[in-house]
Amino acid sequence: MKFFHLIWSNLKRKKLRTVLTVLSILIAFVLYGFLCAIRLSLTGGVKLAGADRLVVRHKVSIIQLLPQSYEARMERIPGVAAAVHQTWFGGIYKEPKNFFPNMPVEPEKFMKMFPDFVLQPAEKDAWIKTRTGAVVGRATANRFGWKIGDRVPLTSPIWGRPPNQPNWEFDIVGIFDGAKKGTDTSQLFFRYDYFEEARQGGKGQVGWYTLKIQDPNGAADLAKKIDEEFANSPFETKTEPEGAFAQAFASQIGNIGAILIAVVSAVFFTILLVAGNTMAQAVRERTGELGVLKAMGFTNALVLGLVLAESCLIAGTGGMLGLGLAWLATSTGNPLPGLLRVFYIPLHDLVLGAALVAALGIIAGIFPALKAMRLQIAVALRRDA
Repeated sequence: MKFFHLIWSNLKRKKLRTVLTVLSILIAFVLYGFLCAIRLSLTGGVKLAGADRLVVRHKVSIIQLLPQSYEARMERIPGVAAAVHQTWFGGIYKEPKNFFPNMPVEPEKFMKMFPDFVLQPAEKDAWIKTRTGAVVGRATANRFGWKIGDRVPLTSPIWGRPPNQPNWEFDIVGIFDGAKKGTDTSQLFFRYDYFEEARQGGKGQVGWYTLKIQDPNGAADLAKKIDEEFANSPFETKTEPEGAFAQAFASQIGNIGAILIAVVSAVFFTILLVAGNTMAQAVRERTGELGVLKAMGFTNALVLGLVLAESCLIAGTGGMLGLGLAWLATSTGNPLPGLLRVFYIPLHDLVLGAALVAALGIIAGIFPALKAMRLQIAVALRRDA
């Protein structure tokens, strides 16, 4: 801190250049923060998936249905503790842009299978007792302003309309939260018995099953047994860990991790060139001054430190401001609730961002700093003459 005034004076020498460099770094790390939040939204289900849960779907495609009778057969297989089914409903609220995940389930078995969804006991009882009852996640409830007691109409392009009704109508009897940060609370669940009675086609069939298994270490062998149970039937199955099932959904739009790394690498390299050029230009402009400092007794190591500190201050100011703005923006709410299920920057990504800020400052400043350190006094003073 002893030489902070000297470093600050150097930064103020070309104010516009310094401000533009800081802004470019700031924008780069805002972009980094948003990309991390988007990656979490698209792949968060993979990280939160239960190690003791398997998903069984149709061997051909997730859109192919399975018989509801498979549930009892699966529960008889040694190693399977419980089985629940879900079916993609595809309901839309009022207009197509108001899309969100919604599925019919069997309430009691479903809540036991997924303790990640926290529902008050009174709301759980109301769901069991109300034929048209539905529970909705906090994110979707906030999105549409729903509250307990509301009657919500949904249209389904997949399942059509119930007999003599213009829409499917559900009574909101509960609003669930996530047990962990990052739990998807954008979904709505309603009773399967109501769905089965009212739908016009596909009766007795469901979308996929989630199985709770007794020994996670034997998941691979158990998955093989389950698929063998239904081999050579009209409805063959594919069984996989819940994490792999969630990853398959995320992979439909590409390898999110690879995309993030590619974008961040390109941005980091570009900003590195900008910051490095700024520091190199600053050192060239101050060649004579650096010679004077050395003539006054400043050591090579001290000159090296001054230039590196200047580079790190520029990178740190822009980078930490960028990370801070990205964190604030992602903490205020989900900008695309119909598309992104959760939206925040994980702590480990913030720590990695801070490390990138430090790396940017050091890498951008190291070569100009080495040049300044090796500068000879006579050469520096003669060049400035």
